[in-house]
Amino acid sequence: MITVLSGDGIGPEVAAAGTKALSAVGRVFGHSFTFSEQLIGGAAIDATGNPLPEQTVASCKDSDAILLGAVGGPKWSDPNAAVRPEQGILGLRAALQVFANIRPVQIFSELANASPLKNELLEGVDLVVIRELTGGIYFGEKNRDASSASDLCLYHAYEVERIVRFAAELAEKRDGKLCSVDKANVLETSRLWRDVTMKLMSAEFPDVELEHMLVDAAAMFLIRRPADFDVIVTENMFGDILTDEASMLAGSMGMLPSASLGDSGAGLYEPIHGSAPDIAGQGIANPCGMIASVAMLLRHSLHLDEEADAVDQAIRQVIASGGRTADIAAGDDAILNTEEMTDKIIAALPN
Repeated sequence: MITVLSGDGIGPEVAAAGTKALSAVGRVFGHSFTFSEQLIGGAAIDATGNPLPEQTVASCKDSDAILLGAVGGPKWSDPNAAVRPEQGILGLRAALQVFANIRPVQIFSELANASPLKNELLEGVDLVVIRELTGGIYFGEKNRDASSASDLCLYHAYEVERIVRFAAELAEKRDGKLCSVDKANVLETSRLWRDVTMKLMSAEFPDVELEHMLVDAAAMFLIRRPADFDVIVTENMFGDILTDEASMLAGSMGMLPSASLGDSGAGLYEPIHGSAPDIAGQGIANPCGMIASVAMLLRHSLHLDEEADAVDQAIRQVIASGGRTADIAAGDDAILNTEEMTDKIIAALPN
């Protein structure tokens, strides 16, 4: 069973594309997928008063995998509100103990002109950011009064060890390079992060080339020399910011998928874009990030590598043949809506 959390904004539109693609994969390869639709985020607040209802958590824990659309929007954007949509996704990550967020960034040569970077900077870009997802400042103790506020950034050595080990194992399978991003010149959490990383890598991954980089330098080099990166590992907040920056290498946040995994249990799969309320309900959202997330779901949670490869190849084929949604179109390109782009990708699956 796959739990589908459509959420808010364009979430329902891209989630529908994801389930449609999964159903098509089932027909082509002889699988049967069942779906359980549940509430999260603003939609859940409106229906139940809770951004993460107990029924949603129970369904997710009983699932083989979870597909998430997006959460949030202007209706629920008051930062002083006691209940906010983002609490739903943070709570779900904690409940599922999905501590490793995988965000691959690959460049489609046909979309190079959609990126704000010069084409020559994009040549050879193929990187993965591994973001620690359940620790750090997002989950630390929070305090606020009329004149001051604080957010505790807390990391334990075991949290650093497991995410760095996860990233290093991936680096071993790729180009053997790992860049650990921190702010060790200022933050004690980063000094712990760096110390633990060096000890772990020396003991367990001596053949992986390790580089330490301060987060401000990493932000600069993602623009100046992105092709130099292979696997990046970093803490929660830094990863959130850097992956949004890295999405612009691909030309649009609508192109990029993500997977959130733990040691066991269901994985959580979602495109990295937000709820995009400015285009919600218009049927023009790019479904590629969600369908690429479906490929990650097939690969990591269902262990269906052939099917995952077929989905990835279908996306590439459609992009190569000129399929474009508004966010990646240029000049006189014909623009497809969400459903049309989804159908083209499905049609490109093997017969």
